[in-house]
Amino acid sequence: MKINKIANSRLDSIDPNDSPFGANISDHMLICEYENGKWGEPVIMPYGSMSYSPALMALHYGQAIFEGMKAYKDKNNEVFLFRPEKNFERFNKSAERLAMPQIPKEIFLDGLYALIDLDRGWIPTKPGISLYIRPVMFASEEMFSARISKKYTFAIMTSPAGLYYDKPLKIKIEDYYTRAVDGGVGFTKCAGNYGASFYPTFLANQNGFDQVIWTDSKNHRYFEESGTMNVMVRIGNTIYTPPTSTTILSGITRDSLVHLAKYHNLDIKEERISVDDIVNAYQEGNLKEIFGCGTAVVISRYSHLGYQDSIMELPQLSDEESYAVFLKKQLVGIQTNEIDDPFEWRYKI
Repeated sequence: MKINKIANSRLDSIDPNDSPFGANISDHMLICEYENGKWGEPVIMPYGSMSYSPALMALHYGQAIFEGMKAYKDKNNEVFLFRPEKNFERFNKSAERLAMPQIPKEIFLDGLYALIDLDRGWIPTKPGISLYIRPVMFASEEMFSARISKKYTFAIMTSPAGLYYDKPLKIKIEDYYTRAVDGGVGFTKCAGNYGASFYPTFLANQNGFDQVIWTDSKNHRYFEESGTMNVMVRIGNTIYTPPTSTTILSGITRDSLVHLAKYHNLDIKEERISVDDIVNAYQEGNLKEIFGCGTAVVISRYSHLGYQDSIMELPQLSDEESYAVFLKKQLVGIQTNEIDDPFEWRYKI
């Protein structure tokens, strides 16, 4: 792997501990090109612009995928990743569905480790924030032809990540627009999934909501995802989360929380959750918590749930009462080397 280091770090003018989420890209990036049926040599180089034409096939036909990961520092300035092999596996699962080439482990993982090691100065030390990692692959052939591209670019970039949401969210149950359909690409992290979600979210914002709960495309009866996150619902003392499928992303944070809940003897069920069940639980006083989970937010609690013309105000549980707060503390504690890691999820750089 070729490494070209930057001469003057921008850390002289940017404080990683005080940087808006995703606003400042770190000094270096990894680039690797695919052509003639094979990957070339990965190169780590100074972050900057690359020269591409508007005829780029990714722009016209949508072959573009990405991942979201984080790097953490503990109190001794040791650097850790969290379950990076899961992101590698999911990235290639997305690539397969979009007819893109598989990325070898030595490019994705070994390249990632080298990049994080080189830019470890960009990893925040302030509690609650981290270094966000964005692997991406896109069709880089320049051609007006609706077919599988013959050229691709793979890149990894990083950025200090402050809080994604700084307060509990007001959420609307979406009963018209659809995020994903059976047999589609909803389970992948492809760019089109996110682009198509912006307009319904904009409409929800116009009505005072922060995000939407996506429901099934057939009848809009069942919870699927929450904005760009997986969703969990606590009714009584049981947590419910929709099982992953072709319409629901296999979230690594979601999977980790399921394991943690079971490890700590919390009752958690991977079952479909109907809108009617939520409304009934609220009316009966049993709806305790709803929260989203994902790499960017870890866990985001909800304060209000909108459905049709009604607003359901969720209980304001104390930190001691909240399963969401407990699980977040456990997960972040493992990620930042504050508590034991019984699952061997941490990877030291």
